[in-house]
Amino acid sequence: AFLPAFVYSLKVSPLIEKISDHKDFKKLLRTRNNILVLYSKSAAAAESSLRLLSSVAQEVKGRGTIGWIDCGDTESRKLCKKMKVDPNSKEKGVDLLHYKDGAFHTPYNRAVTLKSMVAFLKDPEGAPLWEEDPEAKDIVHVDSEKELRRLLKKEDKPLLMMFYAPWCGVCKRMMPSYQQAATELKGKYVLAGMNVYSAEFERIKEEFNVRGYPTICYFEKGKFLFNFENFGATAADIAEWLKNPQAPQPQPPETPWADEENVVHHLTDEDFDKFIKDHSSVLVMFHAPWCGHCKKMKPEYEKAAEFLHVASDSPGVLAAVDATVNKALAERYHISGFPTLKYFKDGEEKYTLPHLRTKKKIIDWLQNPEAPPPPEPAWEEKQTSVVHLAGEDFRESLKKKKHTLVMFYAPWCPHCKNAIPHFTTAAEVFKEDRKIAYAAVDCAKGQNHELCKQEGVDGYPTFNYYNYGKFVEKYTGERGESGFTTFMRTLRERDHERVGKKKDEL
Repeated sequence: AFLPAFVYSLKVSPLIEKISDHKDFKKLLRTRNNILVLYSKSAAAAESSLRLLSSVAQEVKGRGTIGWIDCGDTESRKLCKKMKVDPNSKEKGVDLLHYKDGAFHTPYNRAVTLKSMVAFLKDPEGAPLWEEDPEAKDIVHVDSEKELRRLLKKEDKPLLMMFYAPWCGVCKRMMPSYQQAATELKGKYVLAGMNVYSAEFERIKEEFNVRGYPTICYFEKGKFLFNFENFGATAADIAEWLKNPQAPQPQPPETPWADEENVVHHLTDEDFDKFIKDHSSVLVMFHAPWCGHCKKMKPEYEKAAEFLHVASDSPGVLAAVDATVNKALAERYHISGFPTLKYFKDGEEKYTLPHLRTKKKIIDWLQNPEAPPPPEPAWEEKQTSVVHLAGEDFRESLKKKKHTLVMFYAPWCPHCKNAIPHFTTAAEVFKEDRKIAYAAVDCAKGQNHELCKQEGVDGYPTFNYYNYGKFVEKYTGERGESGFTTFMRTLRERDHERVGKKKDEL
């Protein structure tokens, strides 16, 4: 379909699909899976929207499609009626609707700006951008390295900058306090935010030591001075800190568990074997000082140890090993996660127990020790369409596929556990396509440490997209099955469009 003459004078992008026939629209829905359609009451009413959508179409080329239906012309009027859309009822005479995977998905009701529309089309189910929240109007939202440099150079007022990732739960919880502080302190201080999750900001992350999210940096006259680290802060806490900003106070070192008063037997590389030989029934907890699950379990374990200590017919004793200090033991018993409980009978290792976390469960089990249910097989041991890669074969395997999405994970990470079934299902969807692979790398394995570091993994899970083995970008979309499949489907559509164009040229 030809665009009206005024559209060309506006330099509207030829990427916008003008639709007037129901068959054409059905074909578009069948062949594209991510379409934003502008319905207008007339060509004139569509003018300003088309200007903006031309830029959007350029930005999302290959990942999303922009369509336009002018309900004012005779042929298109039937189509609008069929689709039950009436732009006349809208204040500006235009309506924006999104279609996904061949069906209507949602009305577009986010900010009508280039940035918001592009973000929406890149991830139609993702959360709105921070700046779309009207409560965040006093935050300075920074989008690029250039903008950041400019802000640091020109801003005379003290500046607090939150480097964040859109999916980060701690960031989301802190944002309301941060934006309230921005409003209350307006004129005296500047509070800014910058989403630095994508790979293009690696240099910024390196410079300001962003190792996790949020990282909040305090600047005076463009010079970085300190980090603000109270992520449970209220707006009042932020204001109070800004009156007298100073470096975070070093935390007093934690007393090692072995040095605390308790009846658990704390064993070392040196005395472990003798202790196990001298006691016929021993439950050993391998732990690490930083492990949250260990800290949670510690009081229950101590209560169980006290009970067994005073019991006249005690079924066993409880011991603990700090695996970060006693590395020979950790290695001998293949300890890869914390806490790990192992049961020893008559000097021999008998069982690894994944399920004893309370005083009652520990004592009940010791009174009748039996083999635990078999453990759930590891992801890589299951039959799936995900390719599991290791350091030595990583690059070579990737070179064989045009499009590979790699999930870098650790088996103990809760976010990874949530994503694994969705990632596995997505791999299943494309298993017949020889140009596509969904792959995974277990970063907890020693042989993969160097590889994960080299591929820019600084948190789990990290998803990287590779084209014939060459890193292209970090995947930052939705972590459900539809996010993973839409990403790959879009790449394949782009391939097919290119092939189609080449054929047309011939």
